[in-house]
Amino acid sequence: MVEKVKKILDKRESKILKDDKRKSSAVLIPLFEKDNKIHLLFTKRNSTVTFHKGQICFPGGASDLKDSSLEETALRETEEEIGVLPEDVLILGRLDDRYTLTSNFIISPFVGKIQYPYPFKINYQEIDKILEVPLSRLVEENNNSIDNSYYYNGEEIWGATAIILTQFLYIIRGEKVWT
Repeated sequence: MVEKVKKILDKRESKILKDDKRKSSAVLIPLFEKDNKIHLLFTKRNSTVTFHKGQICFPGGASDLKDSSLEETALRETEEEIGVLPEDVLILGRLDDRYTLTSNFIISPFVGKIQYPYPFKINYQEIDKILEVPLSRLVEENNNSIDNSYYYNGEEIWGATAIILTQFLYIIRGEKVWT
């Protein structure tokens, strides 16, 4: 499945957004194999962070002047939040950039494969916990609701994360991707 995702992402050109009035940011969509199934990793942000308090997100954040690229931003932020070293991530591709409505960011999502099990180191100043969600559970058509949210083990994935996740699911299903 991971090879399939890489081939699909290699064939498409991602939509890149530019807007000087918005802050650039990047996230990593971490994939890993557990119990012979592909899983996606999400984080639950704590209630003290500046943006997206308590939300389920992909690891990531705002770009920094020291970042040479948005891919580097995604990898740096992933290491800061959950301890995954950049050299332990195999980048498979990039999805389309997305605007956030409330926090004024442009998010650049990158898909990457990590090994499992992994010795995660949660930064509790930013993250409450990690969620490991089977991809098959997300692909099920009845899992996403009309409001573009996903639910897993009592947690709701919504907002920009749900929009990014929906595009990823469309792509891996081979369906036409909306813009």
